[in-house]
Amino acid sequence: MNRTRKGFTLIELLIVVVIIGILAAIAIPKFNDTKKKAYITAMKSDLKNLVSAGEAKFSEDNSYATWTMPTSGSSGVTITPGTQSATGWSATATHANAAGSSCEIGVGTGKPANLAEGEPGGATCK
Repeated sequence: MNRTRKGFTLIELLIVVVIIGILAAIAIPKFNDTKKKAYITAMKSDLKNLVSAGEAKFSEDNSYATWTMPTSGSSGVTITPGTQSATGWSATATHANAAGSSCEIGVGTGKPANLAEGEPGGATCK
């Protein structure tokens, strides 16, 4: 009686399940880090758009003092205006899902220290 069995044994199936579990345990933290990077990229993008809007207003009035800075950006980004004068301004962006991270930007006399003018940055903007 020569029977050939088709299918997998229980041990083979358990090994496959364990391997899939190990791969999932490695992949899940990497996905969380990717989401935080996406939120930070959204903050940087909104701040760069803010620079464009500010420069458009400056070209009209030759001053930043009359410009009303928006307080919200795309997809949950909150913009907090900083200093604002006729010759410069600054702002900070945060995101509710990127706790502990924020990005700063500034133009003219409002430029934060250690940042290039019109470029987002900051200690937690990574």
